[in-house]
Parts: sequence; C-alpha cells; structure tokens
Amino acid sequence: MSAPTIDRATFEALKETTGAEFVLELVDTFLQEAPVMLEDLRRALAAKDADKFRRTAHSLKSNSNTFGALTLGAMARELELTSAAKVSAGGAAAVDALADEYSRVAAALTALRHA
Repeated sequence: MSAPTIDRATFEALKETTGAEFVLELVDTFLQEAPVMLEDLRRALAAKDADKFRRTAHSLKSNSNTFGALTLGAMARELELTSAAKVSAGGAAAVDALADEYSRVAAALTALRHA
C-alpha cells in the first residue's frame, strides 16, 4: 500500500494553525511556484549548477512537507542530498519522477482546495 499523496493530518494541522483561508492562498502559491521550481531544477541540471539544484530541491522539499505532500518532500530531499556527480549522471530521470509526483500532489491539493 502506498502513502497518500497528501497526509491529511498535516494538511488539517496547517489549516488549524494558519486558518482555512490562508491555507487556500498558500495552496495557490504552491501550485504556481512548484512548476517553476521543477523547471529551475531542470535548468540547474543542464547547467551542472549543483548549488542551485540543491537549493531549489531544498525549497521544494520544505514547501511540499508544509502541505503534507510527504512523498514529494522525500523525493526532493533525496535530490537535495545527492552529490553533484550523481545529479549530473542520473538527475533527469529523478526530476521526471519528481514532476510526476508533483502532478499527483497538484491534483490532490486542487481537490482539497475545492472541498
């Protein structure tokens, strides 16, 4: 059995802490910024800019975990901690997998947003 796309307990705790309206704003911002981060990862990979790659992966990890997108956060963490040589050697496939997981997260957050 796989983990849920969004950990509901984390998402509900965020709503309780920040308020439901603010969470909607955060979700909208994440849905706008995450695709840009994915593109930044691809550009950093192509440019072999390991520092930019790690910083972007770190930001995506943190933002994902905030909403309870724990699988996406874990995948971004793996990229954040990967050495520059490994990122260059196999990063494209990892970024593709990250983008696929983001698609699932985006759909789940959109559904939660409209719930």
